[in-house]
Amino acid sequence: MSQHFVPNRVVVRGAGEMASGVIRRLVAAGFDVIALEQPAPTCIRRYVCYAEAFYEGEVSVEGITCVLVNSVDDAVTEVHNRRVPLLVDPKAEQVSLLAPEVVIDGRMLKRESETDINLAPLVIGLGPGFVAGENCHAVIETNRGPDLGRVIYNGSARAYTGTPAPISGFSAERLVLSPADGLFASFCLIGDTAKPGQVLGAVSDVPVVSRIEGTVRGIVRDGLEVSAGQKIGDVDPRGIREYCHKMSDKANAVGEGTLQAIISLKAGIAHR
Repeated sequence: MSQHFVPNRVVVRGAGEMASGVIRRLVAAGFDVIALEQPAPTCIRRYVCYAEAFYEGEVSVEGITCVLVNSVDDAVTEVHNRRVPLLVDPKAEQVSLLAPEVVIDGRMLKRESETDINLAPLVIGLGPGFVAGENCHAVIETNRGPDLGRVIYNGSARAYTGTPAPISGFSAERLVLSPADGLFASFCLIGDTAKPGQVLGAVSDVPVVSRIEGTVRGIVRDGLEVSAGQKIGDVDPRGIREYCHKMSDKANAVGEGTLQAIISLKAGIAHR
């Protein structure tokens, strides 16, 4: 870890849906945020993920612009321009050069993380796989329920359940799963209306089918390599197209919790 960290500089590992909620909230609060991603990231709710800058070069989500950069110097320049730089660095090898005050692991791996508590003065983990006091200083609860967004200063978040929260009475049925290993070919767009049994795409010529009626709130990019059983889409039974372009209440709650954790840890007033 660098001994000369930059105050208010935050590095976020990952730029998927939950990490994007954190990025947006921290930028709005005045922090300088730099996002790290893997090559060819797989996002489902692509319209609300800053990771899409990897493919598009530049994206704007809820008023915050993210741009793909090729170096640490370029990342610092974009931060000064009040934009979020996206740097391809899956192993966080550039963190020491970026010298952030805070590192947030928002990759949502849902398993034990290799993140090192010494990466920065403050390290925060989102969801399962993190233990406050061991591989981070604080954990943010990401499971829906009364504790969603709560900051944990001792212990870990709830284990991954594998079952999404119900929306309009539908839970696992909302998910679109890959039926096989192979390349995904999309036959629909985010925002389209799906019917039960409608073919939304194919993987290795095996149809990908919607199980319910609703709006296609998210679907992975055409041509991506996927695995059998992998979540590749989300059908929202509420049928409101505007939700495709808005971060979820869950992402916003996780963002608020992360901001609270940073403020409390910096002030030395974390509740234990």
